[in-house]
Amino acid sequence: MAARPVPWLGSLFLVSLWGASAPASLLRRLSEHIQLFQESAGLGSSLSLGSGAVAPPKEGWLEQPLDPFNASDRQSFLQRYWVNDQYWTSQDGPVFLHLGGEGSLGPGSVMRGHPASLAPVWGALVIGLEHRFYGLSIPAEGLDMAKLRFLSSRHALADVVSARLALTRLFNVSSSSPWICFGGSYAGSLAAWARLKFPHLIFASVASSAPVRAVLDFSEYNDVVSKSLMNTAIGGSPECRAAVSSAFAEVERRLRAGGAALAALQAELGACGSLRRAADREELLGTLQALVGGAVQYDGQVGAPLSVRQLCGLLLGDRDNRSSPAPYLGLHRAVQVVTHSLGQKCLSFSRAETVAQLRVTEPQVSGLGERQWLYQTCTEFGYFVTCEDPGCPFSQLPALPSHLELCEQVFGLSTSSIAQAVARTNSYYGGQTPGATQVLFVNGDMDPWHVLSVTQALGPSESAILIPDASHCLDMAPEKPSDSPSLRLARQNIFLQLQTWLRLAKESQVKGEV
Repeated sequence: MAARPVPWLGSLFLVSLWGASAPASLLRRLSEHIQLFQESAGLGSSLSLGSGAVAPPKEGWLEQPLDPFNASDRQSFLQRYWVNDQYWTSQDGPVFLHLGGEGSLGPGSVMRGHPASLAPVWGALVIGLEHRFYGLSIPAEGLDMAKLRFLSSRHALADVVSARLALTRLFNVSSSSPWICFGGSYAGSLAAWARLKFPHLIFASVASSAPVRAVLDFSEYNDVVSKSLMNTAIGGSPECRAAVSSAFAEVERRLRAGGAALAALQAELGACGSLRRAADREELLGTLQALVGGAVQYDGQVGAPLSVRQLCGLLLGDRDNRSSPAPYLGLHRAVQVVTHSLGQKCLSFSRAETVAQLRVTEPQVSGLGERQWLYQTCTEFGYFVTCEDPGCPFSQLPALPSHLELCEQVFGLSTSSIAQAVARTNSYYGGQTPGATQVLFVNGDMDPWHVLSVTQALGPSESAILIPDASHCLDMAPEKPSDSPSLRLARQNIFLQLQTWLRLAKESQVKGEV
């Protein structure tokens, strides 16, 4: 273990997964805001002084090979991890390994939500492992292309293997202790793939909102958004979905009209810059699309600026105002709510600025990791959200070529290479039929990402839970009194699945002793 005195950056396992354009940046900032809000609301109380005081988690560092597939390459980097051992009762007890994804991973990863909430029942050791190249686990030399070639899901899984072996020695964990992986979003995919590729080291996995199928053109995202806007159970309605469509039509009308209409649009939406360039107008439309998509993706989560119910209320309100259409005014107010919540003075959508920021190779003092995640989407996953289907309520801009152009502008990658990379990822991991055993996939049916996950059991040991009216990674969030009965039932079923797995592990331990 290597020591490294560094400042703490907040936990971020709930992320947007979009690429790194202006729209994606808004979603990633939303996800960071929600995660930090939840952590600040709960971590302080869990560490409060008194008879029920809890020791803070331990931070540690592992020296990991930069290229785990080349033994002659001696380059290394320091990978951060967190440990919560307050519930660990026996060296042969289970280890719950919470995998980090495309962002910083802080102490909340081992203190709140699952797996931490599940640890006391089984006396588990809880470890959170930050993903290479994110948070503070970034090579000292930076993020140029020579280093980014060591950033991939395969490299991350190799880190899981070496971390599992190193931490077993460091904490004197019994060789018979079952290691169970947990992860949400991209990290949920990693959890499933860790069990798939290394079943002798990872006993089982819980994969929450895991988009295991890579896809170049992710138009299905907005199909789910459109349906969710009509879902009356969460405050949507057909009128709300029609209002969204009307608001975007009005924005596009003003963009086409130019002159005074364009100037008014720029002022009313609190734009950071000019809308004269076509590329910037596309980014604006994408950013507004991400704002609505974010209300769906993070609906009902503590810290989310807008729920579907609140968004629909804004879009359908103030119908007596004759100066502007009510839906457009509602979208204007939604922008104000979100930018204020995120602490932004204006709405940013400059394509040139985005490209310039993504070309910066020095490590950033931020948990967002936008350059790194764009690289992974361009070289492994795609996930480029579009609105080209007739039923999509938004503008058809930005289209797929705009997303692909970003990969070329920032990394020099061709469209054909991106399509080939997506195909290779699905071939290597199996897409939505990975064939892993002892994996539980958990999804919410209003999360746009569930269409890329496993939502039905693929066999007796490859189970799935689909939670009605639940959003992205909601099962991993700390419990609250307002949780729906279906969410409570899903958490109970996760508990029961763990119970079954750990009983199997115990039986294996007993047989090994005979």
